[in-house]
Amino acid sequence: MRKNALPTLLAAGLAAAAFTSSTQAFAYGAGDFFTRVGVAKVEPKSDNGKLTDDDLKIDVEDDSAFAFTLGYRFTDKIGMELLAAEPFDHGFSIADGAVTGSTDHLPPTLTLQYYPLGGTDARVQPYAGVGVNYTTFSDEEISLNQSLELDDSWGAAGQLGVDLLIDDNWALNAAAWYLDIDTDASLDGTDIGTVEIDPVVVMAGLSFRF
Repeated sequence: MRKNALPTLLAAGLAAAAFTSSTQAFAYGAGDFFTRVGVAKVEPKSDNGKLTDDDLKIDVEDDSAFAFTLGYRFTDKIGMELLAAEPFDHGFSIADGAVTGSTDHLPPTLTLQYYPLGGTDARVQPYAGVGVNYTTFSDEEISLNQSLELDDSWGAAGQLGVDLLIDDNWALNAAAWYLDIDTDASLDGTDIGTVEIDPVVVMAGLSFRF
């Protein structure tokens, strides 16, 4: 299910850095507030675990939605960013489609970021981040005459991204996050196992600094 999103993003950033230069002093850095907006795709890992004592395999599908971030640069090279989005709606199947269902989730993620070229006039500004993810689930549905509940999840997060500066305020942006999302599932209050989503989130859009 998961594509090679992270290597593709890295390759694109490296290619842009190799072939793009600037004669303008954009100098993104300390004191900048910024927002990034675009479309994000959540790609769960291919093996999402097994449920109940019968070891029934569960598969969680991809979904895309509008997403945005808000961030601040404390220094030229150190910043912080919060990822938010409209709810992602994931379908899932259990036991090769014998049981199906869906759930909405929101994955706000806060990362501390490092910008190796911060404070310079480079038009290509790569960055990396580490942080924490909180995921909340809602509107759980399942094709059984039972009530499904998925617990909220806390986990680690990693991030890679790149801004390609257009002018003093605008930039093209591509970013990817790895999120550790594991949720305990229950039917009518009875625990049936853990769903391991652990997605890569890929986002492309525009960045604007204030």
